Amino acid sequence: MTFISGNLRHVGSLIAFAIGDAMGAPLEGSLQSEAWVTDMRPGGRHFRKKGEITDDTLQAMAVAESLASCKGFNQKDLISRLFSGYEKRPEWYGPTSSLFFDLVKSGTVPHHATWLVHQRRGSSRTNGSVMRGFPLGIFYPAPEVYGMSMVCSRLTHYDPVAGHCSAFLNVMVSDMCRGISRSRAFRHALSLCTDPEVHAVLGNYPGYDKNPSLDAVLCSHAALSCFMNASTFEGAILSAINLGGDADTVGACCGALAGAYWGFDSIPKRWCADLERYDELVRIAEWLWQVAEQ
Repeated sequence: MTFISGNLRHVGSLIAFAIGDAMGAPLEGSLQSEAWVTDMRPGGRHFRKKGEITDDTLQAMAVAESLASCKGFNQKDLISRLFSGYEKRPEWYGPTSSLFFDLVKSGTVPHHATWLVHQRRGSSRTNGSVMRGFPLGIFYPAPEVYGMSMVCSRLTHYDPVAGHCSAFLNVMVSDMCRGISRSRAFRHALSLCTDPEVHAVLGNYPGYDKNPSLDAVLCSHAALSCFMNASTFEGAILSAINLGGDADTVGACCGALAGAYWGFDSIPKRWCADLERYDELVRIAEWLWQVAEQ
């Protein structure tokens, strides 16, 4: 396992994202249980191995590698990387992303496929574009990340609500990776948010019950609430994954926030030791940050 020292927030954000994903995966689809899960374990409806990541992390890695390789957002490169991941494990992907990639595979132009998915499903405000977007927050400073998050979300999710959820959380990650406090990052994200529903629900996160849903707003709210209410990194992650439901995505989203705020040194070493592709994730996070600083 790669040894790194220092409270590196950019590394902390990506590693914590993957830890939330891997810890939540065995609980995906379950009801909230009285048995409090505190460590990596195998199981779940996809028969996960201990510490195994899901499409959440695979897609976030694709975004990070595309940003670093292209030195910024490149739609063609990113869609190619995302599609390659989908072909390897299509059973892991959510309904909106799955239909999008199936349409692209059949020859549909990507921007038309995005619209078709929205029409056929009657909605495209699922959380797939929220979960994959956090490397944008690591890469771009907050003044730029809101708009880039909207563009990245629209690649697969036509509904702008999904984009606003992604943008809100990515602004917070961007600010916190750059040393801004949790409360200031939250207020900054809220000030930039122009969607009434996202502004109302995330802006008043204590006023709503946490619902670990596939819905972009509900998922983002659950992750944000767990993060904002936590006094420790570990407490944030555990409160998120133990909600059940879409536990891997809520855990991942909460992890990205928590890692950016508390930093790498706050992550329990036992969780890092169990995490699949840990060394690769550290390398990608460092590469992404180095390119961003150029």
